[in-house]
Amino acid sequence: MRSSQNILCLGASILCVAGIAKSTYTIEDTFDSTNFFNDFSFFTGSDPTDGYVEYLGAVAANQSALAGYSAAGVYLGVDHTTTNPSGGRNSVRVSSNKAYTHGLFIADIAHMPGSTCGVWPAFWTVGPNWPSSGEIDIIEGVNDGTTNTVTLHTSATCNMGGTGSLTTSKLNQANCNSGNGNDGCGFSTGSTQGYGDGFNALGGGVYAMEWTSSAINVHFFTRNAIPSDITSGSPNPSGWGSPQASFSGSGCSIDDHFMNHNIVFDTTFCGAWAGATNVWDATGSSCGAKAATCNDFVGNNPAAFVDSYWLINSVKVYQDSGATKREEGLTPVPFLA
Repeated sequence: MRSSQNILCLGASILCVAGIAKSTYTIEDTFDSTNFFNDFSFFTGSDPTDGYVEYLGAVAANQSALAGYSAAGVYLGVDHTTTNPSGGRNSVRVSSNKAYTHGLFIADIAHMPGSTCGVWPAFWTVGPNWPSSGEIDIIEGVNDGTTNTVTLHTSATCNMGGTGSLTTSKLNQANCNSGNGNDGCGFSTGSTQGYGDGFNALGGGVYAMEWTSSAINVHFFTRNAIPSDITSGSPNPSGWGSPQASFSGSGCSIDDHFMNHNIVFDTTFCGAWAGATNVWDATGSSCGAKAATCNDFVGNNPAAFVDSYWLINSVKVYQDSGATKREEGLTPVPFLA
């Protein structure tokens, strides 16, 4: 599928989309193939999760066809031709230049990295001085997993309840500072249509994360079941039914633990989760039989990662016009000079 993507040269034009929604939520920002790389920056540091990865900057990623605009949307890929790459397999990690506190974040995604041993993809938001400003993992999983994990990471004294979530979702940990924030509090979800190969087989879908002072909710809709109020630009979460994950309760002040978040997409390999021995060799996983370690497999099997790419139609941020909004914005910078 990767070879069929027509990756185009990235320009530096900026288009801001704004309008008035009929519901309480009104559009604030739209990121799509008209402006995405003007409003997102590339991370080029060492992977904080110790992954077997080399994150490329904007120019190198574009020249290597790992990031660009395709006929179908915004493409974020990985190297799938190099054997035993020095320092790790090339990939990209991008973050929005603008930061948000509260909002409704709606991502229409056509394709995400598939359920492949060694891969650790994520779509998330995060604040400064981790974990004191919080992290919200909207889409995340590893290796040959088939279901999504939704996780919050915070500083101490934040314990969440999961009342109101789908019955197929399970809150595995209430303490969002577990493991000093590294483990966090998270839901395992039950639908194989919301992650990896199952997600891609249906042409992707829409993830929506609603963040208020009282709750953080994550909804997922398959491509053929996206609510009409989302497609019309007038989202109304009150009519969407139970979310995949609903974090709330008196044990955590959301406004004290979550603030000034940037939006992030990335794909890493192995590292602290996907590469952990008990995960790589986990019962029910096919990965341990493929290679002794995650790094060995990722280094020696580049063709396995042909489908390890994101194809993003849009990410839209809405704000509640009836609520007090706290936000910090940064001036967008051109993707290429």
